[in-house]
Amino acid sequence: MSTTGAAADPLAALGSLPGVPESVESVRKAVDRVYGHRIMRRRSNEITSEAALRGARGSGALSGADWALEEVRRRTDFSGDDDARVMGAALRLTAEAGQLLSIWRQSPLRVLARLHLVASASNGEEVGRPRLAGEPVDEPLVELPLPSADEVHGRLEGLSELIIAGSSAPALVTAAVVHGELLALRPFTSHNGLVARTAERIVLVGSGLDPKSVCPAEVGHAELGRAAYLAALDGYASGTPEGMAAWIAHCGKAIELGARESTAVCEALQRGAA
Repeated sequence: MSTTGAAADPLAALGSLPGVPESVESVRKAVDRVYGHRIMRRRSNEITSEAALRGARGSGALSGADWALEEVRRRTDFSGDDDARVMGAALRLTAEAGQLLSIWRQSPLRVLARLHLVASASNGEEVGRPRLAGEPVDEPLVELPLPSADEVHGRLEGLSELIIAGSSAPALVTAAVVHGELLALRPFTSHNGLVARTAERIVLVGSGLDPKSVCPAEVGHAELGRAAYLAALDGYASGTPEGMAAWIAHCGKAIELGARESTAVCEALQRGAA
């Protein structure tokens, strides 16, 4: 998302695109249903923990590790193969996200660096910093043209400035832009999808829309499917109003599905079945 010559609050401008206000309202109603459930008053910590597990499972699936939820719940060793390492990274990121909320608004680039470090779980010189010119990117599921390292640097700085400045835009819009921008840029040499979806979660929680982190958008993104996810991302990358609105609406639907998932968990707990 380019901010050159943009309005003082370009995120707020996106909030008025056709269809976006309706998505914002639909998301709010879905989130309110979860928070209004009687189980949330007594067992919200259990819902948060379950949402974290299911969100990590969904994010891992979108990065190629499509495991059954019970397999994720059962496993303790995530070092065996590429899929296991992807799922391990998704779980670590979900756990780390809650520790970074207070830093995000003051230093989003520091948070992104930390997320990449946690996902990578290595000490390579490329870890925890934006990629340099000529460095390859391991993100095989995203086939958009890869921006240059210089463009990545400029757009990351622009995104950081928007976050630090604050916006009157709805949380859905900000979260969708952060997610889409990171996925389009692929600023790191690896794990960009996992990092982008974790950053979306941080925005949704930190904004106050989902303060207990019980509406895992990653669940919804996975349920909608990788093809729809990448098609919506193409719309974001196009930069057109229609494409941006379609991406925001897609992210909104993902949050609604995440909220529905946690509502189902609440119902199961109420019945004593979980």
